[in-house]
Amino acid sequence: MKLAALYSGGKDSTFAIYLARQDGHEVKCIVTIFPLSDESQFLHFPNVSMTVLQAESMNLPQLCSYSDSNDTKLELAELEFLLGQAKQVFGIEGVVHGGILSEFQKNHFEGICKKLNLKIISPLWKMDQKQYMKKLIESGFRYIITSVSSAGLDDSWLGKIISYQDIDDLEKLSISHGFNLSFEGGEAESLVLACPLFSKPLQIIKSNKIWDGTRGRFEITQAVLQ
Repeated sequence: MKLAALYSGGKDSTFAIYLARQDGHEVKCIVTIFPLSDESQFLHFPNVSMTVLQAESMNLPQLCSYSDSNDTKLELAELEFLLGQAKQVFGIEGVVHGGILSEFQKNHFEGICKKLNLKIISPLWKMDQKQYMKKLIESGFRYIITSVSSAGLDDSWLGKIISYQDIDDLEKLSISHGFNLSFEGGEAESLVLACPLFSKPLQIIKSNKIWDGTRGRFEITQAVLQ
């Protein structure tokens, strides 16, 4: 099936493309909305500009737009417009997304796809979170944490490349502090630096840590494809 991928540059949306391809689907393009701010309840915000480099590394065309509002209804309308463009330009028959547990996102995506007569593919849906986190590393995904906003996650995680040991540590923290191990609830965000889909890895040249004592962001100011 010809698909468009909803893409934020994080581990979930990237791994969803990887699994869709393994299942024999053809990903024709990626679709990204650049949110107004980190107050968006629907869209991934930290370092979403890096998706331009990631798209280049995957050799995939990117349809994107810049939202001028944090209103979810307006963001959804913009997404519907972009998917309509993808259907017209690339002949897509469906949409792949990286949701694991969020009924909120999945229901909205399904509603848009129904309007556009597109099928929705959710390869990560209801996966065991620890198995999934380990499978990322086993599959050659190298990714960093770009934001944290949950009790138990401090600024030491910002910019950190996640290892097997980190997954064990995160599991303990998730149990004691009650957050999702895969960060599905927005407890943290991620950015993929390298994976089997990329022809070249992403190299961070300049970055800043922003930390207010309870939440923080790893802000990339310059990056290149190696």
